[in-house]
Parts: sequence; structure tokens; C-alpha cells
Amino acid sequence: MDVKDYCKGTEMELTAWKAKLYDMMRKFDRLASADKEKVTPHIEDLHMIVAELEDRIHQLRYECPAQWAPVKDRIDEAHVDMRGRYEKTMEEIGRYAPVSIAG
Repeated sequence: MDVKDYCKGTEMELTAWKAKLYDMMRKFDRLASADKEKVTPHIEDLHMIVAELEDRIHQLRYECPAQWAPVKDRIDEAHVDMRGRYEKTMEEIGRYAPVSIAG
């Protein structure tokens, strides 16, 4: 795979995940205060992940490395972790969210 193609494709994928995380945070913001307290630990973890995503997106956009194998491995590991945290947090939000909050 061409390095530039990899960087562009991964940048697009991470940007899509960033959008999903922001959507989830908006759903969190609509929860009642008592329910927010139950989900807050998950959201705090995801704020850190969003910050990491922003750094990786910037790196892929402006500093696409010639040797991308080590970067790819770190991104792949982070992606698996992010997906798991996202699914767990959405499950928690779903437990407390009123029906009117669309998924």
C-alpha cells in the first residue's frame, strides 16, 4: 500500500470516529444529572481518546511518515481500544437515556 494512501485512508477513518465520539458526547450532555454521574468515568476516558485522535489526525495529515509500520501498529491498537470504550459507553448512555435521544 502506498504510504500517502494509507495516511489519507486512516485520517478519514479517524475523523469519522472523532465525529461518532462527539455525537456520543452530545447524547451524554442531554442526560439527567444523576445519570451523567453514572456515565462520567466512561466519558472522561473518551475525552482523552479524542485528544489522541486529534494528534494522530494532524500527524497523518501533515507529517505522513515514510516508515509507517510502527505508527500503523499503534493506531491499530488504539482503534481496538477506542471501539471497545465507545461501545461500552454507548451501552451505559443507553441505560439512562430517555427514548427521545436517537442512537
